[in-house]
Amino acid sequence: MTYLSAITAVHTFIRLAAIVAGVFAVVDLFRPAARGTAVRVFLWLAFLTSATGFLFPGLMLTPAVIVGIIALLVLAAVAWAARRLHRLGPYQAVFASGVVASLYLLVFVGIAQAFQKVPLLHAPAPTGGELPFAVAQAVVLFAFIAIGLAAARRGRMPGIRPA
Repeated sequence: MTYLSAITAVHTFIRLAAIVAGVFAVVDLFRPAARGTAVRVFLWLAFLTSATGFLFPGLMLTPAVIVGIIALLVLAAVAWAARRLHRLGPYQAVFASGVVASLYLLVFVGIAQAFQKVPLLHAPAPTGGELPFAVAQAVVLFAFIAIGLAAARRGRMPGIRPA
């Protein structure tokens, strides 16, 4: 197994695990009795996904690298908000919407990869600029915007209760 195939396999496995954990994490944002384990696991996996993305050889400034940088900045904002959650208020909104945004970025990249690698999806959108790709990304974007807004309004960090 070459370095490239090994890092691709590890990165892909972590990304898929992060997406699954992210679904549970977002659900936990809306559950007042949640303990926060899913959110913590998701945040670590999301971080590892972005970090392993920078281990690919020939690193240059590409859309994938830009998304990785944005993902790390979102995770930094989530970590910052988590440290200040005892004050609640806007920190809780930053935390909740940041968790949703982090999951969105993973799904966004997953869709882009699927359209590149899955023949059934690649055929109608070979360059990623075609309508099927745009529609898929738009539907996911609007769904995540709705979830993110709801999380910012009603979401809470699992394990943290208002005083």
